[in-house]
Amino acid sequence: MTGHPAADDAAAWFRDVFGAAPDGAWHAPGRVNLIGEHTDYNEGFVLPFALSRGTLAVAGRRSDGALEVRSRQVPGGGATIPAGALAPGAVTGWAAYPAGVVWAMRAAGHQVGGVSMVFDSDLPRGAGLSSSAALECAVALALNDLHGLAVPRSELVTIAQRAENDFVGVPSGIMDQSASLLCQAGHALLLDCRTSEAVAVPFDPACTGLELLVIDTCARRELTDGDYASRRSECEQAAGALGLRSLRDITDVAELSRLADPLLRRRARHVVTENQRVIETVALLRAGRLGEAGTLLAASHVSLRDDFEISWPEADVTVTAATRAGALGARMIGGGFGGSVIALVPADVSARVLESVRAEFSRRGWPPPQFLDAMPSAGARRVRGPFKPAR
Repeated sequence: MTGHPAADDAAAWFRDVFGAAPDGAWHAPGRVNLIGEHTDYNEGFVLPFALSRGTLAVAGRRSDGALEVRSRQVPGGGATIPAGALAPGAVTGWAAYPAGVVWAMRAAGHQVGGVSMVFDSDLPRGAGLSSSAALECAVALALNDLHGLAVPRSELVTIAQRAENDFVGVPSGIMDQSASLLCQAGHALLLDCRTSEAVAVPFDPACTGLELLVIDTCARRELTDGDYASRRSECEQAAGALGLRSLRDITDVAELSRLADPLLRRRARHVVTENQRVIETVALLRAGRLGEAGTLLAASHVSLRDDFEISWPEADVTVTAATRAGALGARMIGGGFGGSVIALVPADVSARVLESVRAEFSRRGWPPPQFLDAMPSAGARRVRGPFKPAR
């Protein structure tokens, strides 16, 4: 069992809050999606990898059936939900995510009792790195272990997704939860969102003299504000107008000429071409030609900006500045309207790219961007436990 540097500190906090030692600590990572944006709920292909950053859950069983949660990132914003009181709409704010996982586990027929939990995270919230899925997956894995359930990880993925879709109310696909629970160190995850088939693909930029930079633009927008849901609805409308189950069933962009609505045609064109870009990127990774994927990242950003219309000014400026300074390709990631950009760069121009982005933000009077490591890391795991009893 690998450790985690924050586990002991969080365990001490758990003891202070609950007066007892926790039963264990679990860590679930955030993710970066290398390519394949807004294709997951269209039953398409995605290519995420797990980050070293994520969410730590320190938890202990309790006998009253209740859920009690605290977060380092939301001081004073804890919640206690009595047994039997969990229902969609009954819990709001950040606590809806762990509450939703407990609800979804019970709804799936698993005997989940009461639990106390404290959380800590080094994922910037709203950066497009899937902090919500990391929280859900840390809870799901903790509950699975605490109650001896032996639920397969593939099922934990769907349970965590249901928590987000049906309890929290965000109509996301399965990519984020799959990445957090299924990824391997040194690999990206090729996920077929129709069949749920997941295949590890070697991904080590350093071996080819490259770096993948994650640039948090510090622009924030909540996915629950309706834009994400509207894009999903438009994709469903486009598939329906074509008489198809989903846009996954289109492999030739020429078929989209049958769509009379130009907006739906643009939305569908992004999905169809993005699926193809995922397949092409995987082929390049397997052939050891990652550098050539830069043009695919660039094309993805143009498609997200112009056809899907979910980019934002800071992302566009970041992509332009990074490319001008020597990046092989760059694109926005995440749900859109705020968050982060990735840039594929030769290692010897990394510093120049970062300085170019900083300078452009400064020139516009924007808050400075933040830069994160993007080492392909392991998926969710138990990192500590049992802990010594409280004195």
